[in-house]
Amino acid sequence: MAKPMTPAQIKAQLRKFDVPFKEYRSWETHNRNHKGAWGPVNGFMVHHTGSDSRDQRALLYGGIAGLPGPLCHFGLAQDGTVHLVGWGRANHAGSGDPDVLRAVQNESYGKNPPADNQSTVDGNARFYGVEIWYSGSHQMTGPQYTTLLRLAAAVCDFHGWSEKSVIGHGEWGSPGKWDPGYKPGRMMDMAEVRADVKTVLKPGGKPPTPDKPKPPTKPKPGPGPFPGTAYFRPGASNKYVTMLGKQLVKRGYGRFYKVGPGPTWTSVDRAAVRAFQKAQGWSGSDADGYPGRETWRRLFA
Repeated sequence: MAKPMTPAQIKAQLRKFDVPFKEYRSWETHNRNHKGAWGPVNGFMVHHTGSDSRDQRALLYGGIAGLPGPLCHFGLAQDGTVHLVGWGRANHAGSGDPDVLRAVQNESYGKNPPADNQSTVDGNARFYGVEIWYSGSHQMTGPQYTTLLRLAAAVCDFHGWSEKSVIGHGEWGSPGKWDPGYKPGRMMDMAEVRADVKTVLKPGGKPPTPDKPKPPTKPKPGPGPFPGTAYFRPGASNKYVTMLGKQLVKRGYGRFYKVGPGPTWTSVDRAAVRAFQKAQGWSGSDADGYPGRETWRRLFA
């Protein structure tokens, strides 16, 4: 059973693997341990933040409405610097598939872990997590990818893990997740990432030279402010229902739709919205299948 590293140990590992890092506020004691244990740890999980903002430390440290920080242990900036924002239990992985966890624990899978079809295991207790500062709709920067490999290797090296203890959030069991991405709705080939981590773990291993990253695509105009709950009720038929449904399909919830989506609100739309809300960690009236302002914001983020 792998006991998590101490703050001093992770800093030593980062130096060992030449990972550039900075410490943010009281990261060493900033955690969610009052909500449950952190550990035994079994792997390293990779995320993208969904934003190209140049400084995301405050967000990852403090969290967002309904999801308090820290939202990860490591924030990876565009210049390749790792920012330490928390140490202990963090709100990053959410619930996932026990088969995936077992495969990671045993490092007993081929190119990829088994397909995730359950969300019954608390990943926040079992994984280190890095949030890479980019939207996921394009490649991360070259320095980010180089540092990602070194960071993953630093964590794996300490615990004696192989590259198969590194997984993407989209492999874990959160419906609709596709991080780390390389274009809208498409997750990177994590088997290739793991192969590159394996190279760095070898004695004298160095990260491969990454492809020249493509510049961020100019974002398309957003959907506008939330139009109001009245547009999403039985019998409603309007452009916002269609807009919502198309975004749900884009985010990985197309399995709910045999026809459509839109323009008429149906029980299928509600089921897809409910699945998205549950993926945010919400329950009860917060996951009733009817979109509100926060559901709208997150869905189109």
